Amino acid sequence: MPTRLRVFYSLLTAALLFIPVVALYTELGKRSDVWWTPPASALSLTESADRVQILAEGRPLATLVEQKQVSISNGATSHVLTPQEIGLRFNNWDRVRAQRLPFLLTYSAVIGAMLVVLLLTATGRLAYRGERPAVMP
Repeated sequence: MPTRLRVFYSLLTAALLFIPVVALYTELGKRSDVWWTPPASALSLTESADRVQILAEGRPLATLVEQKQVSISNGATSHVLTPQEIGLRFNNWDRVRAQRLPFLLTYSAVIGAMLVVLLLTATGRLAYRGERPAVMP
C-alpha cells in the first residue's frame, strides 16, 4: 500500500476510533452515587412490597402502621404514623448497572475492532492490490 494511502487510512481510523473511546470514557465517568429514587417519587409501603419488606420486632412495618403501633415522638409530643406518611427511596444502581452493560460491551468491542484495523493499516499488513490495467480482448 502506498505510504500516502496508509497514512490517510490510519488517520481516518484513529479519528473514527475517537468516537467510541469518548463514549466509553463518559459512560465510565458517570457518578455512581446519584441513582437514588428522587424524594418526590418515593414509594409507599404497599407500592414497594415487591422490592423490600421492612420488619420491626419480626413483624412487617405495614401491619404495624395499619394497627397504629408506630409513632414518632418529638420531645413531649407523640404522633402516630399513617401509611401515607411513610415513603421509601431505593438505590437503583443495580438496575442501572445492568442497563449499562450492553453499551459498555458494545463500545469495548468497537474499540477493539478499530484498534485491529488501525494496527493492520498502519503496519501495511492489509492486502492491497493496485489498479490493474484493463485487458482488452
